Amino acid sequence: MLILNKTAGVFSKPSKRNMYEFLRSFNFHPGKLFLHKLVLGIETSCDDTAAAVVDETGNVLGEAIHSQTEVHLKTGGIIPPVAQQLHRENIQRIVQEALSASKVSPSELSAIATTIKPGLALSLGVGLSFSLQLVDQLKKPFIPIHHMEAHALTIRLTNKVEFPFLVLLISGGHCLLALVRGVSDFLLLGKSLDIAPGDMLDKVARRLSLIKHPECSTMSGGKAIEHLAKQGNKLHFDFKPPMQRARNCDFSFSGLHHVIDKMIMQKEKEEGIEKGQILSSAADIAAAVQHTIACHIAKRTHRAILFCKQRDLLCQSNAVLVVSGGVASNLYIRKALEIVTDATQCTLLCPPPRLCTDNGIMIAWNGVERLRAGLGILHSTEGIRYEPKCPLGADISKEVGEAAIKVPRLKMKI
Repeated sequence: MLILNKTAGVFSKPSKRNMYEFLRSFNFHPGKLFLHKLVLGIETSCDDTAAAVVDETGNVLGEAIHSQTEVHLKTGGIIPPVAQQLHRENIQRIVQEALSASKVSPSELSAIATTIKPGLALSLGVGLSFSLQLVDQLKKPFIPIHHMEAHALTIRLTNKVEFPFLVLLISGGHCLLALVRGVSDFLLLGKSLDIAPGDMLDKVARRLSLIKHPECSTMSGGKAIEHLAKQGNKLHFDFKPPMQRARNCDFSFSGLHHVIDKMIMQKEKEEGIEKGQILSSAADIAAAVQHTIACHIAKRTHRAILFCKQRDLLCQSNAVLVVSGGVASNLYIRKALEIVTDATQCTLLCPPPRLCTDNGIMIAWNGVERLRAGLGILHSTEGIRYEPKCPLGADISKEVGEAAIKVPRLKMKI
């Protein structure tokens, strides 16, 4: 029996007949021999429906993705029931496209890996429901995936990175620093105490009505801020980075967001314009906001590196900092982090931009990593449930705070 969290609401499962017809639609390759194990990854944790087939050597054999960005831009943010419906409408097609592109028939798969935590309950439910039907029909092992673990391990698909390494995950829904000691062995050093940086950037972009800006009308909030910031002067507004006196690795963005919101309201009064119109100082605000966020993230990351080196959790030289998640594609924030890694004799690594945002490849690769390590491979899915909220690893953030490491001041000349 499939048990789901009460937060899930009700959602329709694909019928067995529909799944049977879906599987019959594939052209089988009886003479084809795959030398490596193959994993199908399925991702529906937020607003992207994605799937991919990856083999155990890291070759991406096929992938497909359906982005909901355009729809959510029009509604001013992600509305969970809308995201759920779009996942339902697209998941079968996306999985079919990924499998077809890979030229792998479903029977040749070694396992199916799917994001089951954390994320939007209604979105996670669609991916899990579809995957369990597929697993049931094909009699394949199921590998439940933690979304943040997948982001953290993506770098091992694109680069030769050994454990341990430090990871900074920054996106629209998450912000955390963790030491990665193994495939499923994480030490959480710090996390956002309120909202995520990507969420804040989206909120500021909406408040500035950047969707009405001719250069930003098709961009997500974060991309719009980054684009407009190039034209602005970050020194025209003096926003203070949050938590400057807190000597830990936690983050906070809601207080800064409130300060920016008040300042935008003040500028609207000064310019005599109504909410919804574009301020003449929008580019300067974007530049100042981006710079302040970059400085905040850089300082917390600097402290995490110093803590890990002080405790011999990372090598004193040639330690690796991996930055992933949607906000990791922001080049300004990356440059701020480069200043930190240069000062601490670390190497900064980021997956390619298309693998920083949510995708099926990272889920399939996480499945490969777990398959090779023999971790979390389920041959029975009874009682499996999705978890909208789920921490990553063992939380040692209190220990980090107690160490109270003072971070040397760095000049953020970006």
